[in-house]
Amino acid sequence: MTKSVADGLADLELPVGRGCPFAPPAAYERLREQAPINKVRLAGGGEAWWVSGYEEARAVLVDGRFSSDKRKDGFPLFTLDAATLQQLRSQPPLMLGMDGAEHAAARRSVIGEFTVKRLAALRPRIQDIVDRFIDDMLAAGRRPVDLVQALSLPVPSLVICELLGVPYDDHDYFQSRTTMMVRRTSLEDRRRAFSELRAYIDDLITRKESEPGDDLFGRQIARHRREGTLDHASLVSLAFLLLTAGHETTANMISLGVVGLLTHPDQLALVKADPGRTPMAVEELLRYFTIADGVTSRLATEDVEIGGVSIKAGEGVIVSMLSANWDPATFEDPGELDAERGARHHLAFGFGPHQCLGQNLARVELQIVFDTLFRRIPTLRLAAPAEELPFKSDAVIYGVHELPVTW
Repeated sequence: MTKSVADGLADLELPVGRGCPFAPPAAYERLREQAPINKVRLAGGGEAWWVSGYEEARAVLVDGRFSSDKRKDGFPLFTLDAATLQQLRSQPPLMLGMDGAEHAAARRSVIGEFTVKRLAALRPRIQDIVDRFIDDMLAAGRRPVDLVQALSLPVPSLVICELLGVPYDDHDYFQSRTTMMVRRTSLEDRRRAFSELRAYIDDLITRKESEPGDDLFGRQIARHRREGTLDHASLVSLAFLLLTAGHETTANMISLGVVGLLTHPDQLALVKADPGRTPMAVEELLRYFTIADGVTSRLATEDVEIGGVSIKAGEGVIVSMLSANWDPATFEDPGELDAERGARHHLAFGFGPHQCLGQNLARVELQIVFDTLFRRIPTLRLAAPAEELPFKSDAVIYGVHELPVTW
């Protein structure tokens, strides 16, 4: 039976950082037990509905009465400062911020780039990239090695290069800027990297408009020209969305996946014994860590009832995919990492119309990295206790800043 919503305002202010590296904040479980939907405070003022139950989360994410347009008044943007919010509202929406037919059309225009056939064609190149960086690790002769710098960050960066058609001569520049955006650097450095990378992408799209190639944006430009819908600014925004959505998240999942397997040797032994288990292990790692949490916000455009709770038009809703993925009503013993669980119905990639466009590309990258890394370096181990690793504590994208490993 669905529990009723808690009376009044719950004792929680968002965002909530993660304390333990291998579990959600304790408040998540407490609130989910109290009720799967609670009203909470937002840092800086305001309130929103916090959805922490699995079934309730899915119900919100498929309901067209909830808007994803972050420019609307009342949208629960609890992670953005005033300057960033003003900039966001002054620009056309990214695909993630579109609704209804507009979103469906934008998604259809690019979803063909993520078909099984396209990814199968890219798979050998991903394997080459992974092998190259592992070669460098083995040849360096220095231990311990920071796996974040040596593998986790550069692999998705270069895969994005392949996807977007970044010229090989530009790879180092591209990788250095993407790395600066996600490393533990100053806010000023990250903003500079953001601006430089966006300017680079703007120039890249301009060059491709002059001479389209056989890559994602070459094909997008050719199609838009045939249809008379070419929009330079929209292509730049799409490129930046693919970069930011697919780079940091995959990089953090590579690092955390390695930590998860190395700290659960029984599960790692299963994968080593039978690489056919790797896809299922990847799904469980995605569920277990759910690195993107609290970023799935919505705004009710009319009165909606979810799980017996009446949400009024104009009220904000934040779906905790981490809490939903640890809901014991759906995942038995959610705190146990079980590589044979079969957790593909997790919400780490979201659900419904806005489910992550590049989810299958991320799966391919993770499978290739884990299989190759543990095959080529079977004695890999952490060079520091897992509890002492510098985990990110913010509540948006979870990861680890540095991952010293040895063998």
